[in-house]
Amino acid sequence: MRDMSGERVEEAVASCVALLRTVADRDWTAVKAGQLDWDCHATAFHIAEDLIAYAANLAGRAQDDYVPFEITLDEGTDNEGLLQVIATTGALFTAAIRTTPREVRAFHPYPFRSANREGFAAMGVAEVLLHTHDIAEGLGLTYEPPAELPKFVLTTIFPHVQREPDDHWATLLWATGRGELPGRAPVTEWRWRNNLVLPAGRLTLQGVTPAAAADLSAGGDGGFTWVDGGPFEGTREAAGMMLSAYEMGVHQPEFGLFVMVREEDGRAVGGIGFHGSPDEDGRAEVGYDLVEAARGRGYASEALSALSEWALARDDVRLLCATVEAGNLPSQRVAERAGFVRATAEEERSLREGRDEDGTLWLYLREGRQQAA
Repeated sequence: MRDMSGERVEEAVASCVALLRTVADRDWTAVKAGQLDWDCHATAFHIAEDLIAYAANLAGRAQDDYVPFEITLDEGTDNEGLLQVIATTGALFTAAIRTTPREVRAFHPYPFRSANREGFAAMGVAEVLLHTHDIAEGLGLTYEPPAELPKFVLTTIFPHVQREPDDHWATLLWATGRGELPGRAPVTEWRWRNNLVLPAGRLTLQGVTPAAAADLSAGGDGGFTWVDGGPFEGTREAAGMMLSAYEMGVHQPEFGLFVMVREEDGRAVGGIGFHGSPDEDGRAEVGYDLVEAARGRGYASEALSALSEWALARDDVRLLCATVEAGNLPSQRVAERAGFVRATAEEERSLREGRDEDGTLWLYLREGRQQAA
């Protein structure tokens, strides 16, 4: 999957500047920007502030907070000058995205305190599109960005939002409290969600976005650099399941698919994740696979242990389940090394509801501390 992050930022900034240049002769300080408390001039300047702040955090590899600086406009800067600032900060942000390696993550407070270059690009595009909409609304203009831009935002940092298949822009406006969609309640509070990344020994487990899942399920690389032979078919199937859940509006991002990425070289070696959100009893099913060239090195055990520890530390997970083929001894050893034990016959009957009566699949369980107590 080719990284389009830089191009998307360029397109968003160009669409913003092109529209606002048509009304550069008007007084932007005299009108509020849509539903915001800011006037249109302050909102336009905020776009530039966001773009340069994101560029700084990526370029400076900030880890704990935003880089501590602010930009100001020279006294007497007119609207044309402000548009030049937006275009320039957009160019700097684009350059930072294009020169930042894929594995780099920098600080952003919500929700997991970091984002990669694609996440920052999507946040930047969201800020540009949404605030251009606000300004346009205040000035009585019509604004609709190129269709690929809201789609990029939704499939990257709004994985929890079911999108309207034929109107990504309307979906994004609704998801951020700026519009209505038939059959959906108004949104009064909202946050975007960058992907979750978990440390796992020699690996990181990188949450797959809907955009990456679509590419993986279609035969692409999902934006990852894989070891030879990857990704394995099970990862592609899991990506397809996750994509279906997203399109139906039932995807919970933290309980989706993760790609195992080696710390030493940034190469992906396999997939791991959940078959869906925990049920009402706190049960969740996990699955995993490795590219053949990466097997026999303990990667799957490290990944499953880390994912299990993370899940069982949550209040909504009490029991993890994994089904393993009866003849797959390596996969059984992976489960056992990660703290799973084979279910008893009674547990199998209770949890599997009579499925697989011929015994070709074995059920392995790992309980949370509360469940075990």
